[in-house]
Amino acid sequence: MAEQKRDYYEVLGIDKNADDAAIKKAYRQLAKKYHPDMNPGDQEAEKKFKEASEAYAVLSDPDKRRQYDQFGHAAFEGGAGGGGFGGFDFTGADMGDIFGDIFGDLFGGGRSRRANNGPMQGANLRAQVRVTFEEAVFGCDKEIELTLKDECGKCHGTGAKPGTSPITCTKCGGKGQVVYTQQSLFGMVQNVRTCPDCNGTGKVIKEKCPDCYGTGYISSKKKIAVTVPAGIDNGQSIRIRGKGEPGVNGGPRGDLLVEVLVSRHPIFQRQDTNIYSTAPISFVTAALGGTVRIKTVDGEVEYDVKAGTQTDTRVRLKGKGVPSLRNKNVRGDHYVTLVVQVPTDLSKDAKEALRAYDDAVNGIAPSGKGGKGKKRFMDKVKEALDE
Repeated sequence: MAEQKRDYYEVLGIDKNADDAAIKKAYRQLAKKYHPDMNPGDQEAEKKFKEASEAYAVLSDPDKRRQYDQFGHAAFEGGAGGGGFGGFDFTGADMGDIFGDIFGDLFGGGRSRRANNGPMQGANLRAQVRVTFEEAVFGCDKEIELTLKDECGKCHGTGAKPGTSPITCTKCGGKGQVVYTQQSLFGMVQNVRTCPDCNGTGKVIKEKCPDCYGTGYISSKKKIAVTVPAGIDNGQSIRIRGKGEPGVNGGPRGDLLVEVLVSRHPIFQRQDTNIYSTAPISFVTAALGGTVRIKTVDGEVEYDVKAGTQTDTRVRLKGKGVPSLRNKNVRGDHYVTLVVQVPTDLSKDAKEALRAYDDAVNGIAPSGKGGKGKKRFMDKVKEALDE
């Protein structure tokens, strides 16, 4: 007895109202997962691939989908002609488009590819350098130590022992790639892979250089000068041309990308090109006004505090921020939050003076001098707390 087929919508894992895009997406995922070339020797995977392909061939065709929705699998019984999966007829199914879309990168789209043995730039290298807050603001020169590859002086980068030369790879004929022709459900396809004998170079070294062991390169530690530009921010990178990995087949070296790590500052914080900080001022200065000295990245500057300044007042020091990376002559601003300091350790005389000040502010006459019927401000507070 023949095995009963599963519902095509169930096979693809889609709803019966799914549109063409959803059908194609569902099949693409299943095809990539269960294709025989990706699961060699796995009969269960091959079975699921065939099942998914059959379901896609029906549901992607409007006429066949309409017949299937009306009659189910019975709509196609007896119409095999021996030309499909398990006797199913794929005539008219647009499998070429989906096949090329899914497997073009795996099988080369059924076409052979030539290896690119021309000059290629080397890979980029990455490193880090730490700077202080001030060094990031004004720029500086740093030096880092890296292990870099250079062309072997003995074999001049060939990797072959002096007096010998690499020979053309016999497996790929110097192309660097080999083509495997395989029988697929859709016919013959070509699977292009990197040659395992020469690793894609097209050349094989019979006698390796004793200095570089056939790599063509010698690694050594080198000190690299890094110029940190003024205004650079934490996490930004500096590109140093030609300090990366060596090129291939005569290609140029890659670049060195140096990430800048800026240390935290105990006073200053940065946002874009502006700097933020806080500065303490005395109670007297806040009330009467006066001159205070405020720390900036350029050193201390004097600022005139207005009388009656409240705590958390923010003032702006124009042009005392961070220089722009594009133009170091253009700088942001420094915003300072003034914080009024409340005295905590007062002498007896200072306390009396402060009480006298409080009396004066609240219109309370000194004791015995017209103060009849009036209570001191501090007495009012005490009474309120005692209630």
